[in-house]
Amino acid sequence: MRRQLLQGLTIGLAATAVAGLLGWSGLLTPFERTTWSWRAAYFAAGPQADTPIVLIGLDQQSLDWGSQENDLSWPWPREAYNLVLDFCRRTGTRAVTFDVLFSEPSLYGVEDDLTFADALRRPPGSVGSLTLGSGSGTVIWPEDSRNRPRWYDEASAHLPTQREETAASLPVPELASAFERLGNVAATPDKDGIFRRTALLGRYEERPILSLPLATLLAGNPQLQVRAAPGGLRIGDHLVATDRWSQAILNFRGPSGTFPTYSAAAVIQSELQLQAGELPTLDPQQLHGAYVFFGLTAPGLYDLRPTPLDGVFPGMEVHATALDNLLSDDFIRPAPGALSQLILLACALLTALGISFSGNLRQTFACALITLPLPFCAGFAAYPQQLWLPISTPLAGTVLALAAGISLNYATEGRKKRQIRLAFNQYLHPTVIEQLVNQPERLRLGGEKRELSMFFSDLQGFTGLSERLDPESLTTLLNDYLTEMSDLILDAGGTIDKYEGDAIIAFWNAPLEQRYHAQRAVRAALACQQRLAERRAAYLQRSGVELHMRIGINTGEAIVGNMGSTRRFDYTMLGDAVNLAARLEGVNKVFGTPTLISAATRHQLGETFPVREIASVAVVGRREATVIFEPLDDTSFREKRALLSDYAEGLKQFRAGDFGAALETFTPLAQQDRPSLAFATRCRELLETPPPSWDGVWVLESK
Repeated sequence: MRRQLLQGLTIGLAATAVAGLLGWSGLLTPFERTTWSWRAAYFAAGPQADTPIVLIGLDQQSLDWGSQENDLSWPWPREAYNLVLDFCRRTGTRAVTFDVLFSEPSLYGVEDDLTFADALRRPPGSVGSLTLGSGSGTVIWPEDSRNRPRWYDEASAHLPTQREETAASLPVPELASAFERLGNVAATPDKDGIFRRTALLGRYEERPILSLPLATLLAGNPQLQVRAAPGGLRIGDHLVATDRWSQAILNFRGPSGTFPTYSAAAVIQSELQLQAGELPTLDPQQLHGAYVFFGLTAPGLYDLRPTPLDGVFPGMEVHATALDNLLSDDFIRPAPGALSQLILLACALLTALGISFSGNLRQTFACALITLPLPFCAGFAAYPQQLWLPISTPLAGTVLALAAGISLNYATEGRKKRQIRLAFNQYLHPTVIEQLVNQPERLRLGGEKRELSMFFSDLQGFTGLSERLDPESLTTLLNDYLTEMSDLILDAGGTIDKYEGDAIIAFWNAPLEQRYHAQRAVRAALACQQRLAERRAAYLQRSGVELHMRIGINTGEAIVGNMGSTRRFDYTMLGDAVNLAARLEGVNKVFGTPTLISAATRHQLGETFPVREIASVAVVGRREATVIFEPLDDTSFREKRALLSDYAEGLKQFRAGDFGAALETFTPLAQQDRPSLAFATRCRELLETPPPSWDGVWVLESK
């Protein structure tokens, strides 16, 4: 666990650093802009219910009405705009803003401009448009009767902005001096051509120039003051977060057509109808208290400003969006740098730690499925709080952590598989090894307590055999024997613990958990006895000795795991239950049985194997008695059914202390049954030397 933790922390911190550098370099900016557009489109919910902004558009319908019914060609005379102002004045609007550049004199003469200028000087407050840009030339600034621009605020001279323009285009002097305020309509899109910000301030010839939306706000609220503040502009009581270019991030309300929009023709007709005492087409109350924008919306006349919500978006609606944000105080603010870095660090660390602790492909996929959406969740959750939280940088950190973690896991997976194969190649069947390789999380290295079925076997008379054969022949014979028996044990799912000369020590239920491990052990024991019986004649011919093996099996809790030094270790087992299995192998010598199992093993067998109860014994080194059984194959059980019944009766008499009756029962059986012979001998000993007390347990004196 410590290794995975260290690996995860290292990868997470490295991914954070690299992703931060990528974000700082600007390489992630294009994707960040894309996610910005996704958020803007997803959360666009329309203008605030109490935000009074109305648009009047000079649309194609208005142009058709002017040409067909009034013989007006484009551009219209300024007198037509007087009617718009008259209607707005009648309805009690707060300000009227013309998103139209009146940079050329009227084609209908100077009187047309002067008449329009007189209308502009009357309430409500009027706002005209100018543009700032690059170029050269002389600009004459309008002055009123007091020899000062009406829209110029002395306090605004100290407003900060680093955007210094070199050219300006103003309305004709007659109109420029008549507007209460002028506002800059020029805007700069992001590098992908999308407009996401509005510059609230510009600067030309040391003059701070307000944007058209900000000028509109001040025209409708003369008492408001604009002051510099840390991180932005303070407009009245509201702080608007801006960058060094005085740009604020727009909080878009919806696609084109989101704000209430009326046709200029309908407005002009309504004013003419009211002047004639007729019922107007448009109810003046619909504009009461509103900020009115007048602009060109006819195809070919208006400026297109693609936004995150719409590729065809009139510039007038961008200004309306900015004013709506000013009124609602909900411009999108860049998230604090510390918060952005914290999100990046959290995403990268969570991903790296998750991958480091993933044990297989499924867990790795689940980790990716959980962590990859995290940057999106954070960014989308912050947006309704008017916070722009970067998505691209934490996403890059997440992807880098995923890639590094998966690559490292892939690089180390082969080594782990080789280690598993090397560690268990001598112990386990190849199919079991492959299960461990494919599911290493099922392997717990180190000691653990687990219920095992333990197998101990030994060759009878091996010492004499070693004296009869030369070393080479003995080794060949022994290897042949061990191979035959080991294959049967491995085929039954057993784990080879070790070889000690001719002895085989094995167990079941580790390292992989196994159902019916006791049955597997007993089945392997019977198979080994059967295979030795089949090979006995061949071994006799090669060695001159008839080989027999003894097997002891016990089921119980033991400590199992890799044990030894740091340089050499074995996967082995320890515990009292292990010792009992070893003792049972030796107990076979007392009763002449090939295989003995403990009561615990017998209990787990159920009815899967026929068994024969042999005795209750107390093995060397243990005080408590152990009931032992001999497992039989079906053939032996059928052939010995009558003998087994008589044996059980003799065992009952022996346990009751009736040694004479037991002797009479066992004696006729002794000629064909070695356990009966052992009991007959034991009965004679007890008759000659009766025990002082009797509990039916045969206490063994040797291993």
